Amino acid sequence: MTDIQDEIKKIVTDNKVVLFMKGSSTFPQCGFSGFVVQVLQNLNVDFTDINVLENPDMRQGIKDFSNWPTIPQLYVKGEFIGGADIIKEMMQENELQDLFSK
Repeated sequence: MTDIQDEIKKIVTDNKVVLFMKGSSTFPQCGFSGFVVQVLQNLNVDFTDINVLENPDMRQGIKDFSNWPTIPQLYVKGEFIGGADIIKEMMQENELQDLFSK
C-alpha cells in the first residue's frame, strides 16, 4: 500500500464520518460537494472534511482507495457510503437518516 493509501485508511479509520470533497465544509468548491455538506449539516452530523483540491495525490488516491471515480465521497465508520448521487438517493429513501440515527 502506498503512503497516500495508508494516510487515507488512517483518516477513514480514525474519524466516525469523513467527507472527501472539493473545498471545505465552510467553502465547498463544487455543487456536488456543497450538496453533501448541506445534507450532513441539515441532519446535524458532525463530520471531518478533507479538501482533495489541496493535494493531487489525495485527490487521485481517494478514487483508487474506494474504486469510485468521483468526488465527493462519504465514509461512515470506515465504510464507503457513496457520492452525491448515492447520498441524494439515500435521503429520498430515508436511509441516510436511519444510518445516522443509529
